[in-house]
Amino acid sequence: MNKGNGKQHITTVLGPVESLESYVKADWWREIFNANYLRTDGDVVDDESITKAEVDFFLSLLNPGFHDTILDLCCGQGRHSLELAGRGYSKICGLDRSHYLITRARKQARNDGLSVGFREGDARKLSYPADSFDFILLPGNSFGYFETNEDDKRVLREAFRVLKPGGRILLDITDGDYLRENFVPRSWEWIDQNHFVCRERSLSSDGERLITREVITHVKNGVMADQFYAERLYNSGDIRAMLDECGYNSIEFHDPIITDSRRNQDLGMMARRLIITASVEKEWTPKKKVSRKKKKVAVVLGDPRLRDVIKPSCVFDEDDYRTIGRLKEALSELRDYEFTYFDNHASMLSWLRQSGSKADFVFNLCDEGFLNDPRKELHVPAALEILSIPYTGGNPQCLAYCYDKSLVRGIAKELDIPVPRAFVINPEDSSFIEFPIHFPVIVKPNFGDSSFGITQDSVCRDISELQDAILRLKSFSGDCSTVLVEEFLTGGDISVGIIGNLPDKYEVLPVIEEDYSSLPRGYPKICGYEAKWDPESPYAGITSIPADLSEEARRFLVASCLKLFGRLGCRDYARFDWRIDSNGTPRLLEVNPNPGWCWDGHLAKMAGIAEITYAEMLGMILKAAEDRIFGDNGK
Repeated sequence: MNKGNGKQHITTVLGPVESLESYVKADWWREIFNANYLRTDGDVVDDESITKAEVDFFLSLLNPGFHDTILDLCCGQGRHSLELAGRGYSKICGLDRSHYLITRARKQARNDGLSVGFREGDARKLSYPADSFDFILLPGNSFGYFETNEDDKRVLREAFRVLKPGGRILLDITDGDYLRENFVPRSWEWIDQNHFVCRERSLSSDGERLITREVITHVKNGVMADQFYAERLYNSGDIRAMLDECGYNSIEFHDPIITDSRRNQDLGMMARRLIITASVEKEWTPKKKVSRKKKKVAVVLGDPRLRDVIKPSCVFDEDDYRTIGRLKEALSELRDYEFTYFDNHASMLSWLRQSGSKADFVFNLCDEGFLNDPRKELHVPAALEILSIPYTGGNPQCLAYCYDKSLVRGIAKELDIPVPRAFVINPEDSSFIEFPIHFPVIVKPNFGDSSFGITQDSVCRDISELQDAILRLKSFSGDCSTVLVEEFLTGGDISVGIIGNLPDKYEVLPVIEEDYSSLPRGYPKICGYEAKWDPESPYAGITSIPADLSEEARRFLVASCLKLFGRLGCRDYARFDWRIDSNGTPRLLEVNPNPGWCWDGHLAKMAGIAEITYAEMLGMILKAAEDRIFGDNGK
């Protein structure tokens, strides 16, 4: 499989299968709504005239006011939300499970200058308070994806909960009876000049779901996707009974939508749709009288009194103090927490026993390590473990794993995640005879982070430069240092950030790429020590921009990072650094379990692209830790 920038992603596909149903994953909806979805269904879901006509119809049935609160549930790329916002409706929210579609929706809203609150989430457990919305739209046949009927009822019950008394819901659902009699068993169609899709369909063994297989092909690059999905077939009687069971009133069925595609081809589940409205008659949910008690959080930092070998001057300078000031300013915006700060490592253990134990948990931002020794970064969480004080971020084992780049490489290979070719030179090796990889290569310390020991001179084009780089690194970091010699990849320099925790309470931040366009000609394209610590260096002009990746490559990166997050025991937040090779394949460089927290760091840059402020990003990390430590209710 080529996991790169989106040319040919599947080299082997299934042939004919006897039972389509046996290939449908229970959570098929997690992966299928991506760029391919907008290709195959774009004749309906990406047609502006169809969206306008649907919104006209919905408004005629609901007649909302311009300041009414409206939730576009399972909003996809936000086509209905954005159309409503463009017409002057000012309180629109959109929620969908697809990271790709929500990212696209947010980008379109920015481009159009529209204010819509797009959010990732599960329709079965809405992250909105009770009685939040006047109207809920569930448009575009976004109902019936789950494996059980009970899950569909959970969606309706959650909608009932977040609707205000007197609120109304509109459902736009495929006509199950029509599809049972009229589905097309096999079809194929051209999507555009380069892509075509073949479809195969059958009813499930119980006749309750329509199973579809899609094989999407590029004329030059071959098969791009071979995917299976299933949708439940509800008729009007089924829907009425479900709405009634979930407490809705005034259930009305309206004229169905008969979809007209400009491509005049296979419409599948979108061909004929039932339109139903219902109202909510309930009392206002009683407001909880008790306010949320602020959590007491002790923030542990590096010690400005001590020498720090990572910093160019080996001491905390004005920039470090300014960065800490920005941190404290941002944390002061988080009203749910009360912060105290500690940075005197000479009294750390006694302070933790006395004051630290009084905190609800510790925000461990001591990435300098105990006594500012990066080799002792894991000592801080180890002390917290001994004292039974909860804390944010990775535990000692996780930090130990990720400090060793060679070990992370081995774990990645065990998970079938590509890494650059490399070899290790141990301290006792005075020379090496066989050279197992081709030039150019990059020489790194095997242990450590913050790009310590990695400069432009670390990139070597011949054996002489390599020998010089190894001697220089050993002199710089000590003869006892283990050296990693790695093939130097010249493609995109990619970072992926995750905030939250597995299995499903996490957010993947926008993937970023280093922009080396400002770098003078001839300089190797690396984001090393000079870029992070030397403001006079040409590398100081490097910026981070949204990564230019295909949806398939992004999905591969995210899936791989989630595997590593779990396998390495990451918690609350982590950053994963990759590089693209000459064939377009992303290869893992390293994993940062407690990545840089500063206001101008890579994690903050990713958050900024998602329109998440620095304070909000810190709040997300704290909330992830709080939920993990105390449970969802924070008690």
